[in-house]
Amino acid sequence: MNGKLMNDKWMNDKQEDESMCEGFYEQKVNLISNQIKPVSVEIKRQAKEHWDRIAKPLESLGKLEELVIRMAAVQECLAINISKKALIIMCADNGIVEEGVTQTGQEVTAIVAENFLDEKSCVAMMCNYTGTQICPIDIGMAVDTPRVEKKKVRYGTANFAKGPAMSRQEAAQAIWYGIEKVEELSKKGICLIGTGEMGIGNTTTSSAITAVLLGQSVEEVTGRGAGLSSEGLERKIKTIQKGIQLNQPNKEDVLDVLSKVGGLDIAGLVGVFLGCSYYKIPVVVDGFIATVAAFCAMKIQPNSKDYLLASHTSKEQGARKILEILGLKPIIDGDLCLGEGSGAVLLFPLLDMAVKIFLEMDTFDGIQIQAYQPLK
Repeated sequence: MNGKLMNDKWMNDKQEDESMCEGFYEQKVNLISNQIKPVSVEIKRQAKEHWDRIAKPLESLGKLEELVIRMAAVQECLAINISKKALIIMCADNGIVEEGVTQTGQEVTAIVAENFLDEKSCVAMMCNYTGTQICPIDIGMAVDTPRVEKKKVRYGTANFAKGPAMSRQEAAQAIWYGIEKVEELSKKGICLIGTGEMGIGNTTTSSAITAVLLGQSVEEVTGRGAGLSSEGLERKIKTIQKGIQLNQPNKEDVLDVLSKVGGLDIAGLVGVFLGCSYYKIPVVVDGFIATVAAFCAMKIQPNSKDYLLASHTSKEQGARKILEILGLKPIIDGDLCLGEGSGAVLLFPLLDMAVKIFLEMDTFDGIQIQAYQPLK
């Protein structure tokens, strides 16, 4: 059965239930997001003071010190624990690929999703090396796969150049599934989460969301994705412009934007960011797609940005703009554009080393030498 027929069947099966509970998932998301509080300013102060007592030049570990301070504030203690890590990879297909905005077909999404479980992808190898639990989630792939955890909202989104990508209910449902996954991992003792995605066409959806939410031109926030030619980039830009003009998403309503020009992988990651904020788990942002999802989460609940750690600066044009708005300072600037959560996992060993220094290195008092003094 092809993707369209499967989706039609899926939609028919759901239609009766959804008609009885319109707004159900949106209400659940709002209930959680309304309870997210800012992180502790007092813990941040105490963590900064502890860094300054450690026997090394003041602020000599730069941004790593800031990340440790942020993690202490999220966990509400100086005894930071990031021993159990997980990477959540939201996998979904995007109907917009019909417009020729990608270099590969959407069949790649399912192939790579399965490869995550066989250590046949870059990020799977990185997870194995760093002792990270890898959690690929089928939140909207166009086909079913035998082993990837299924939280499917629908069999891929619709082509937003012809109409809305999905319904508002479906966007909210995907967000809720992200929150649920964080709850599950929290109960298993996971104390640091990275974010990743897999979905051919998702730099197109991310650029569309960015253009709408920032009120900027599509040209300013759209890049080549996984490798488009100049002609392909121009087609991508025109397709996004067409979709925005057709669907008229409301920039003041994140769910409206997600449902009209977004993707299920992005919506699922929005839920991951909100869930980590609610369950007080530091969460590492990967590249452009995850950064857009983090921005959407912040638009839903501004306090969620306190729980974010930025891993790297994406090559995509819109990513830098959003990171600045979020007030995040990436550690790695290596021209990465792989996605899948690779940048997030790449940060994990650096965080391990920084936390070890913070917790175990001797202080100036301990080695009986004069402490460094802040410069006037």
